[in-house]
Amino acid sequence: MIRVLLAEDQGMMRGALALLLGLEEDIEVVAQVDRGDLVVPAAREHRPDVALLDIEMPGRTGLDAAAELRTEVPDCKVVILTTFGRPGYLRRAMDAGARGFLVKDGPVEELASAIRKVLAGQTVVDPALATAALAAGPNPLTDRERDVLSAAVDGATIAEIATRLHLSESTVRNYLSAAIGKTGTRNRMEAVQAARAQGWL
Repeated sequence: MIRVLLAEDQGMMRGALALLLGLEEDIEVVAQVDRGDLVVPAAREHRPDVALLDIEMPGRTGLDAAAELRTEVPDCKVVILTTFGRPGYLRRAMDAGARGFLVKDGPVEELASAIRKVLAGQTVVDPALATAALAAGPNPLTDRERDVLSAAVDGATIAEIATRLHLSESTVRNYLSAAIGKTGTRNRMEAVQAARAQGWL
């Protein structure tokens, strides 16, 4: 049996996926969690072969959980299953060690097949998303520029961002200015929106 960990914050979606995967003769859902920060503890406890992770979850993103799984439970393969088919997310997922990236509106047979392929050592990516990711090019933002933009999401002031990230205000301004330039936007809120739309944040 292929042992699967399912991480999805929407209860109805999580239940439906577990039910549908449970109908496959060779797949067993051994753990379900509704928060990103519960993924690694559940994987340590249940030792799944494959972890199906949503990206946007409370506590921690699926991308961050995937990166930690790679070091903490290296035998567990990761498949990202998301509503948000953004090119930047695909690149970040692959960088985090994910072996599969699928959007949720695909047929369940495709998901079951992807689980088997990933376990067999293959990489499975939604074809339309792979094309979009190649067309979009790499994420132009540095890690620090992403940190500063992420801190600006809630409308924080320069001073608040500086305090939060332990940076000087002039350094924050420089990072924001660079991020605005790289995203081709006019201000930091537009830069946040553009970076989110590409999956860079």
